Amino acid sequence: MSTLSCFKLTFSALIGTLIFSAAALAKGSPTAESDTTKTIDEIILDRITVVGAPVWINSIPGAASYISPADLQRQNYTDINRILRTVSGINIQEEDGFGLRPNIGMRGAGVERSTKINLMEDGILAAPAPYSAPAAYYFPNMGRINSVEVRKGSAQIKYGPNTTGGAINLISTPIPSSFAGMAELSIGENNSNKVYTNLGNQHKNFGYMVEALHMGNDGFKQLDNNGSTGFTINDFLGKFMVRTNPDAPIFQRLELKAGYNDQYSDETYLGLTRDDFARTPLRRYAGSQADRMDTEHIQLMARHFALFSDHVDLTTTLYRNTFSREWYKLQSVNNTGLANVLNHPEQHQSALAVLRGSDSDDNALVVRSNNRTYYSQGVESILAISFDTGEIRNQVEFGVRFHQDEEDRFQFEDGYRMQNGEMVLTSAGVPGTQANRIGSATALSIYLKDQITYNRLTFSPGIRFENIWFTNRNYGTSDVERTGVNLIETEYTISEFVPGAGVTFKLSDNFTLISGVHRGFSPPSPGSASDTRSEQSINYELGFRFADNLVRSELIGFYNNYSNLLGSDLAAGGGGGTTAQFNAGKVRVYGVEFSTNTDFSDLFDFSSVTFPFNLNYTFTNATFRSDFVSDFGPWGSVVAGDEIPYIPRHQLNAALGFGKGAYSLNLNTVFSPHIRTVAGSGSPNLNERTDRYFLLDLSSNYQATSSVNLFVNVRNLLDQTYIVSDRPAGVRPGLPRTFMGGMRFTL
Repeated sequence: MSTLSCFKLTFSALIGTLIFSAAALAKGSPTAESDTTKTIDEIILDRITVVGAPVWINSIPGAASYISPADLQRQNYTDINRILRTVSGINIQEEDGFGLRPNIGMRGAGVERSTKINLMEDGILAAPAPYSAPAAYYFPNMGRINSVEVRKGSAQIKYGPNTTGGAINLISTPIPSSFAGMAELSIGENNSNKVYTNLGNQHKNFGYMVEALHMGNDGFKQLDNNGSTGFTINDFLGKFMVRTNPDAPIFQRLELKAGYNDQYSDETYLGLTRDDFARTPLRRYAGSQADRMDTEHIQLMARHFALFSDHVDLTTTLYRNTFSREWYKLQSVNNTGLANVLNHPEQHQSALAVLRGSDSDDNALVVRSNNRTYYSQGVESILAISFDTGEIRNQVEFGVRFHQDEEDRFQFEDGYRMQNGEMVLTSAGVPGTQANRIGSATALSIYLKDQITYNRLTFSPGIRFENIWFTNRNYGTSDVERTGVNLIETEYTISEFVPGAGVTFKLSDNFTLISGVHRGFSPPSPGSASDTRSEQSINYELGFRFADNLVRSELIGFYNNYSNLLGSDLAAGGGGGTTAQFNAGKVRVYGVEFSTNTDFSDLFDFSSVTFPFNLNYTFTNATFRSDFVSDFGPWGSVVAGDEIPYIPRHQLNAALGFGKGAYSLNLNTVFSPHIRTVAGSGSPNLNERTDRYFLLDLSSNYQATSSVNLFVNVRNLLDQTYIVSDRPAGVRPGLPRTFMGGMRFTL
């Protein structure tokens, strides 16, 4: 039987099981109890989250962070980059100022399109094609996310396929325990607007939640022809739940989730020369006026939970995500790549003049339609068993996931001329004549972990097995009908065992030691060269947590020793855009993460006001240990000892709040030093680094009534002008000072 047939059979069997379970659940007899017990809720939470309840962090054998709904509401951020600044150990490369397509890494793992982290929503892999094309061109809208969880180190061995950096799990709005709803309206500069609403309820054995989000902004960049540089987003999601009574012989719960998202953004990869940035940092050249991103995303999920006894439960999840995107963006001018023009303007003055709006010949501007469609689907089951052996307590999890995903590229290029500052189409391309290939992956993942507790010691060994079948089918640019006459098909299989273990030891009720070691792994994507190996590393961490009624602090040192680092040829990172991966040899990454939070009002016994404070700091040293030559622009000719670009040595974030009665004020600060943008050693020159910057964000809230909250937010209060990136083509600015205000209604 073929792999696809097995997959379809598995899907059919699970669907039948879910339908049968739903029918059985619907017939459950009602009782006086309308909600599940706290114990059941905690078990379900533990199966589908990476942190769970915040109070569980102390027992996690590895670095873990939780950003609560109150934390998200306090600053009212919709930009994931700003949200994750509050978590140590995370590396971020800003791009568009809004966080639409983030670049996130952890502990020195590459930031390019977040390819080296496990990005999840409600425990389900959220990247368009997590195995065959993990670049996160889709990212869940933070305007509808309820909380954020982060796991690093050996504690995230459960979440594959990438096990080097860590896992980020975004928790969507839960079904409320009783009738509840919320609406938020806000407006701001550049026609910034947000409309969000949700409504839900639980009654005995049923529950539901529906929500809708619209966001828009005209953009802060100034296009030479006065066109829009902003975006519009629409997002709709619904959940339905049915369950037995809590005292049923076998408690069961079935949740269905469906969501739709679309986005249209006038975004570009074209930046500025450094001289033009110094004069007009928010300018966008006329040559980018046709650039746009148009996307559509659909997610479906069914999750069934069965509690057979106090010691045995089974969670089974069926999921499918589809994503389509067309990024229509400038590719070259006068037959020259954009990065060459902007990095060496003195050598390409005529091409730069065309970008700025000077008249040109026909087809001088080539715009590529990066048309791609994706799907990701699978079924996962987690069996959990707890038992005691004398004074030793075991909590065992055994998980199996069968997953399939695919990326379909069907691209073309159009030619334009520049005439009086306007781009005029001079030749229309034929779909499939620029890229015409399909990359796919089928993966069987199995993990087994045990949390063994004896008195104050907790030992958490685990092992993960990944067996991945990759296929790349290249039909060629002359076979747009895909008849197969020029088909080049390559197949390969990767099998990896990924072990890990973590230890926590409670020296006291407040002080916990943490240590761990695990193997890091990331697979090469389809389309990579035949000699491309998997990314491999051995990763260590050691530190402590301190938590009492006043202060919570965490200090962890980490050391990641790569035997082979994978680089990714992504256009977003300054590469050619093939998404092929390549060997980068030995790499060493080490650093320190520190975080602390408290409320000064508790420390100094202030009874009528609150002063919440948190601070996090990260030091990272990431260097190549091998010599090699790469066509990837930011790396180039690498010498052992060169630092990896876009990994800042120092990062600092601090936040201080003030609250009295119905009023609260919160300040959030970010400090970032110069960041190297090209591999090298010593101090980078002015043309190979970003700017040092200090940002101050302000949010104020006033609880006018029990159901009405008024707020005003200011991003970049000091109006700092700074370069956040010089890739893929030219330098790019951070978000300037931006005001936004609105109101929130709750039922």
